[in-house]
Amino acid sequence: MAEPLLQVQDLRVEFPARRGPRVAVDAVSFDIAPGEVLGVVGESGAGKSVTGAAVIGLLDAPGRITAGRILFDGRRIDDLPRAELRRLRGRQIGSIFQDPLTALNPLFTVGDQIVETMRAHLPLGRREARQRAIDLLAATGVPSAAQRFDQYPHQFSGGMRQRVVIALALAGEPRLVVADEPTTALDVSTQAQVLAVLRRLCRDHGTAVMLITHDLGVVAETCGRVAVMYAGRLVEIGPVAEVLDAPAHPYTRGLLDAVPTLAGERERLPQIEGTMPAPDALPAGCAFHPRCPRRMARCSVERPPLLAAGERRVACWLHVPEGPA
Repeated sequence: MAEPLLQVQDLRVEFPARRGPRVAVDAVSFDIAPGEVLGVVGESGAGKSVTGAAVIGLLDAPGRITAGRILFDGRRIDDLPRAELRRLRGRQIGSIFQDPLTALNPLFTVGDQIVETMRAHLPLGRREARQRAIDLLAATGVPSAAQRFDQYPHQFSGGMRQRVVIALALAGEPRLVVADEPTTALDVSTQAQVLAVLRRLCRDHGTAVMLITHDLGVVAETCGRVAVMYAGRLVEIGPVAEVLDAPAHPYTRGLLDAVPTLAGERERLPQIEGTMPAPDALPAGCAFHPRCPRRMARCSVERPPLLAAGERRVACWLHVPEGPA
C-alpha cells in the first residue's frame, strides 16, 4: 500500500459539560492512502461525523481535540492557525455534507459558487474558471451543465443539488475528500451515480476518500477498507471483504444481521438489544458489553485494545490468544 495521505493518531474529541467533559471520540486511529476509499460506519451517535469534522477542522464549538494528532501528507494539521487550515481545507481537502442545502448559498447561482471556490484556490481567470466549472458539473452528472450553471440551488432536485455539492468539493482539486452521508437522502439510481463519481475520482486522480455512512451496502460497493465505530471508539477496521464476510466483533455481526437480504425467509430481522450509551455514561470495560451476546466477565472491567485478527484489527477480548474462539 502507498504511504498514507491522512493519518489519524489516538484522536480524542471532547465537549465540555457541567458534569465534566463528554468524550465524543476516544483514541481513534486510522489512515487513508491516496486513491483509497475508507468507509466509516456505525449507529447514530457513534462518533463518525465528529471524527470527520475533526479531520477537516470544522468541529462545532465548544467541541475540541484534546489528545492525538491528525497528519496530512506527513504534516500535522490539527494545530494549524485557522487561516492556514482554511486554505488547506479548500485546496487540499474537500468536504461533502449530508444536506446539500446547508452547503450551498441560496442567494448565488451554483456556477458562481463553484467559480468563486476555484479562483480562491487555483490560478485561474474568470472565463477559464467558468468553463472548468461547467466541465465539472457535467462530470458529476448534471445534465445541460452550461444552462444549469446560472441556476440557483432551489431550482435543483435533491439528487442534483448533491452532485453540485460534490462539484463544489472538487473545485479546488483536493487530494482528500471527507464525505459525510453523501447519499442518505437520494433514491437508489441517483445514489449509484453519485458513488460512481467518487470511485472515478479515486481512480483517475488518486484522491483519498473518507466515506462516512450508515449504509453497509454503500460500503460494500464503494470502499476498500471499513472502520466500524461504537460509542466514540473503533471496534473493528480492515478490508471490506474480510469484515463484511466474516465480522470479528459482535457489534459488527449485529449490524450485518440487521441488514435485509434476499437469501432465505425471515419474519423479523434480528436487532441489537438495548441502546448505545451516552458519552458521559459509558460503562466500565468494553462499551458494548451490556448489549453483547458473547460478553465475558473480563469485558465489564477491562477495555480491550485493537487486537490483530488476520488483516484487520478488532477491539474484542474474544481475539486474544488465550480467549475463546
